[in-house]
Amino acid sequence: MTLFDLSDRVAMVTGGNGGIGLGIARGLASAGASVAVVGRNPEKTTAAAQFLSDAHQVAAQAVVGDVARAADVDRIVGEVSRRFGRIDILFNNAGINIRRPPHEMTLEQWQQVIETNLTSAFLLSKAVYPFMKKAGGGKIVNIGSMTSIFGAGFAPAYATSKGGIVQLTKSLALAWANDNIQVNAILPGWFDTELTQQARQEVPELYNRVVARIPLGRWATPDDIAGTAVWLASRASDYVTGIAVPVDGGYTAAL
Repeated sequence: MTLFDLSDRVAMVTGGNGGIGLGIARGLASAGASVAVVGRNPEKTTAAAQFLSDAHQVAAQAVVGDVARAADVDRIVGEVSRRFGRIDILFNNAGINIRRPPHEMTLEQWQQVIETNLTSAFLLSKAVYPFMKKAGGGKIVNIGSMTSIFGAGFAPAYATSKGGIVQLTKSLALAWANDNIQVNAILPGWFDTELTQQARQEVPELYNRVVARIPLGRWATPDDIAGTAVWLASRASDYVTGIAVPVDGGYTAAL
C-alpha cells in the first residue's frame, strides 16, 4: 500500500533502543524507512540499530547522545544528516520518570524530567526543521502519555512534561503547516516495558488494577504502537496535524 510506504524516507527515533521507542523503530523499518536510533547507552543503541538492519533489511544508524543537551542535539542531527543526506521523520520519544509527590521532589529532579521529556522535543524539532523545509515537508511525532490528559500526583514533573508535549505539538503544527510539516502526538497507555516493570515492583497489584480498567483487557506490547507510528509518519496522514492520538486500549475513554 503506497500510502504507508516509507522506503524513500529517513526517520530518527530518540529513545529508540528499547521499549516503546524500539516498537516505533520496528514499525518504521517494516514499512521500509531508514532509521537512526538515538540513545544514551552505546551498547544498547548499537544493538538496536543492528537488529533493525538484520530483521528488516534497511539502513540503520546508531547515534549516541543526550537529547536533553543542546550541544548533543546539534551533533546528533548533524550525524544523521551526514549519513543519509536528509531527515524526513522525527519521533521525539526519549523520556524519563521520577516518581515522587511534589512536596518530596527537588528542583534538580523536576528540571531533569522536564528537560528530557519536553525541552528535548523542542530542541530536536527546531534542529530538524531546516531539513524538512528544504525537502518540502516532513513528519514530527511527539510521544506523550495518558498523563497528557489527566494529572499524576505521584509523578508531577512527568505529567507536566507530557501535558506540555500536547501543547508543543499543536504549536509546532500551526507554525509549520505552511512548510508542509505535519506535527502530531501519540499518547501511549500502559505498555509492558522496562519502565513500567519497575513501577509494578514499586506498586503492589498495579498490573491487575490496570488490566481491570482497560476495556481491551490487557497491557500493550511495544508492537502495539507500530501501526499508529507508521500512519503518522506516512503519506496516509498528510491532512492530519496538531492531534494527539491515545493508544491505550480504551483506558482514557473509560474515565
